[in-house]
Amino acid sequence: MQKNYFLSLIFFPLILLAQNYHQYVNPFIGTGGHGHTFPGATLPFGMVQLSPDTRIDGSWDGCSGYHYSDNLIYGFSHTHLSGTGVSDYGDILLMPTMGVESFVPTEYSSRFSHVNEKASAGFYSVHLDKYDVDVELTTSTRVGFHKYKFNKEGKANIILDLNHRDKLLDGKIKIIDNKTIEVYRKSESWATNQQIWARIEFNQSMSFGKVQSHQNWENLNYASKIIDNGLIISRNVKEGDELMVKVSLSFTGFEGARLNTMEIKDWDFQKVKTKAEEIWNKELSKIEVKSTDKNKLTIFYTALYHTMLQPNVAQDLDGKYMGRDFKVHQAKDFEYFTVFSLWDTFRAAHPLYTLIQKRRTVDFIKTFIRQYEEGGRLPVWELAANETDCMIGYHSVSVIADAMMKGFEFDYEKVYEASKHSAMLNHLGLEAYKKNGFISIDDEHESVSKTVEYAYDDWCIAQMALKLQKMEDYHYFMERSQSWKNLFDPETKLFRPKKNGAWLTPFDGREVNNHFTEGNSWHYSFFAPHDIYGLIQFHGGNKNFEKKLDELFKLPTQTTGRNQVDITGLIGQYAHGNEPSHHVAYLYNYVGKPEKTKQRVHQILDTFYTNSPDGLIGNEDCGQMSAWYILSTMGIYAVTPGEIGWQTTTPYFDEIKINFEDGTSQIITKNTSKVDLHNLGFGNVQKLIQKDPQPIVPVPYFQYKNRSFADEMIVEIKSLNPEDTIYFINYIDGVTYKLGYTLYSNPVSIYATSELSSYIERDGVKSKIVSAQFYKRPHDYSIQIKSKVHPLYTADAPEALLDGIQGTENWRKGDWQGYQGTDFEAVIDLKKMTEISFVSANFLQDARPWILMPKSMKVYTSTDGKNFQLLGEIETSVKPEDEKLQIETLKVDGKTTARYIKVIAENYGELPESHISAGEPAYIFVDEILVE
Repeated sequence: MQKNYFLSLIFFPLILLAQNYHQYVNPFIGTGGHGHTFPGATLPFGMVQLSPDTRIDGSWDGCSGYHYSDNLIYGFSHTHLSGTGVSDYGDILLMPTMGVESFVPTEYSSRFSHVNEKASAGFYSVHLDKYDVDVELTTSTRVGFHKYKFNKEGKANIILDLNHRDKLLDGKIKIIDNKTIEVYRKSESWATNQQIWARIEFNQSMSFGKVQSHQNWENLNYASKIIDNGLIISRNVKEGDELMVKVSLSFTGFEGARLNTMEIKDWDFQKVKTKAEEIWNKELSKIEVKSTDKNKLTIFYTALYHTMLQPNVAQDLDGKYMGRDFKVHQAKDFEYFTVFSLWDTFRAAHPLYTLIQKRRTVDFIKTFIRQYEEGGRLPVWELAANETDCMIGYHSVSVIADAMMKGFEFDYEKVYEASKHSAMLNHLGLEAYKKNGFISIDDEHESVSKTVEYAYDDWCIAQMALKLQKMEDYHYFMERSQSWKNLFDPETKLFRPKKNGAWLTPFDGREVNNHFTEGNSWHYSFFAPHDIYGLIQFHGGNKNFEKKLDELFKLPTQTTGRNQVDITGLIGQYAHGNEPSHHVAYLYNYVGKPEKTKQRVHQILDTFYTNSPDGLIGNEDCGQMSAWYILSTMGIYAVTPGEIGWQTTTPYFDEIKINFEDGTSQIITKNTSKVDLHNLGFGNVQKLIQKDPQPIVPVPYFQYKNRSFADEMIVEIKSLNPEDTIYFINYIDGVTYKLGYTLYSNPVSIYATSELSSYIERDGVKSKIVSAQFYKRPHDYSIQIKSKVHPLYTADAPEALLDGIQGTENWRKGDWQGYQGTDFEAVIDLKKMTEISFVSANFLQDARPWILMPKSMKVYTSTDGKNFQLLGEIETSVKPEDEKLQIETLKVDGKTTARYIKVIAENYGELPESHISAGEPAYIFVDEILVE
């Protein structure tokens, strides 16, 4: 007995140590480089993210409010986004100072050193050098808890600045008593109508001094006064004095903020900190890793921690939440959440949640249902009750389908109704997608990415329809899910944009442009996750597909075209720093080369995840980057969410134990069979028996020189399969002079403005109809461009400026010519002496992506093309600070006779100081010069 008792004394602390998983969390991972994480205190999926802010602007690397390269702290705010590429949040800033009473951030900020900074799961601390103040932060789900220690005697101030970070639309600070204030903040940034309420309580009596307000109040006493956007709260302190502050949040109102204060009923900071650690340990212990490498344990558990920073609880303790209709609603049998970065998280984070966050997975989907009912459609990228419509697809259907196939219980009929609704809308290119089987450059920007991602989402809806035995819908959506085939270029074996029925030419698979979402063709050409075997078939079989994968990983890492900051972590043209590539390393499994999957997966694990501030190779993206790591270390990945069964590889650690919410567990080792890995977590769930869908016939494509012409246009019609039968019809000025479609045998000659339509028939199955418009130019004018056009914005040819086709506000479709950092200059030859009454040109402004109106346009005329006389000059009426997307026609009047017209538009130059990218060279966008 004594021996056994002695052994228990030895092993008891070791067991406790092994269960203390929060010790392996390093919240500084991802706060440097481009990870965009924050180091502050929060709980799993908590409403509060209490963290220091070292950035007051919307800079890209400051999206979370903090960057490790900084040495100034502006204060501590209560909401933060983890790993996004767009700035928002940073609500309710508090900053303790000594002596300084100012609302100017550069005046109340303080230097700090990372030497005096600590962060762990649920806790953050730092020393403010300027004021000799020690700050400690912890949190409950809805309440942030501050503790300040003042190390010298004097007047201590707490600055409450509602102007911090995004644009303040409305602010109210209400003084309740000498220990309590209540705050309302309405702001505009990524979320255009973000509202938050807070109750701030102090553990000691305070005085209220300088205010920042539209009203002239000075030396306030607490008398239920209401201030607009700033307040300085003060107290005289002695050396060593401590002050504690609790800030409870609500998205519904002051009543909710008051109720939520009940989460922390006393002023025991250590008790709250310890509870936060316990909660994190419980969540982190859902996956137990055995390893002697503490560095790898830190990377793993920090990754697991990052997957639990969002989505965030958005309801009060009584279940009230702010709906997508900006009305308060009641959740009864679930928790309501916000922050759904679905373009990122459908790939790995949500599949991971189906293993270790089963209850929350159901709550996420019930939240989706409420957002559909109250906001009109399923979330795309929802933030604080706002649909930002950031990114593409309707990927909430992927999360729904994956959970449905895995047997999670919720209202299947309602989610199917909502999913079908999203797919049947007529926005964001969907109308063209449904009609034509693909999206063209002419229809919508990011056309390739939207086509292939819609196709996957449609497959997800088809699986739901099959489960619900809605067979007509099943076949309809399975047909739509094959739309990727219409953009597969048989020559390059890449997904290639189409414009006016033809392949985009010239084409470079490495070019980053407006036809892809944060990527290029190489990044997207392996995205048919629901039809990998079909993609292999289009490549000509396993060997060819394997060679294409090899080529992807061995290409030069340089991209061409636009500089895209999201494209990082390159191995060849594989880009791990952004999501479209995340499944690709696992595709070797489909061609019988699992050793290549293992080699690439382990290379990524070893190279792109480190225990350092820049330890993430790209944006964390609300847990997606880390979820990839977690799944891959377990030897599994969801190439096709919505399909039961994981793609597998060799696990990374010697042993991993997964503890499921039902009390069962499963151990993974490097010797675990592929079958067991494939079925991990869902081996007892019955798979759907697939019904063979009718393969689609890909649409034909046209070949021609230019869509506008002077006399005659020759058009060829081709198909992917030379043996296909092609039919066409030619509408001239909207009228066809033949009865029905005609069998195509020879190139078509066009002499007038026409619309050419064509389809393919193969074994009795017809393709979708594809159409192209051809324009006979109204004049035989020619144009010589003197300036250097930007290679991404050529509008196909110089003649595009004279073809009569007007560019629209959607400039990303490619109808505008762009000139960066230079004036626009062109000479038009009218071919003969012509009477002129005016010359006009259209210009576009979209200030955020650097497109500004020219300062002015000058028009010159000439009879010989050498000697030009000024006809007139006109200045723009649009201010460079105006962020409204708009088109302005600049027109110079003046009667004269000439043959040559010279147009010069003066570039604005460097972007103004008010612009987030001040100092960068602006663009001129021009289209359609009219000479009358």
